Amino acid sequence: MNVPNNLKYTKDHEWIKIDGDTATIGITDFAQGELGDIVYVEVETIGETLDKDEVFGTVEAVKTVSDLYLPLTGEILEFNEDLEDEPEMVNEEPYDKGWMIKMKIANQDEVKELMDAETYKSHIE
Repeated sequence: MNVPNNLKYTKDHEWIKIDGDTATIGITDFAQGELGDIVYVEVETIGETLDKDEVFGTVEAVKTVSDLYLPLTGEILEFNEDLEDEPEMVNEEPYDKGWMIKMKIANQDEVKELMDAETYKSHIE
């Protein structure tokens, strides 16, 4: 199970890479493994400002559809459009080419509430 130390995590199995006031978000290696083969990622919230824990999109696997929850309050800036043609990148490279959105963080204090790699590993064991 791959859990990079340089990222933050949520109980809903999303990873967050913080770069100043921008965050890149995707689902963890654990989550993609639980979902199985991902066939579609939908994000229709570009340009919207959402609160922490609001649904920003969905990920569809062969057997199920799961909501994607925003880990931080802020504006959705960008969707990884490569996933429209290659949703399997979420399975193959969840922390690299399989990223889902980039957002502008509205409240830096919320970052402190995210899990580090060690805490997340304990969460999934």
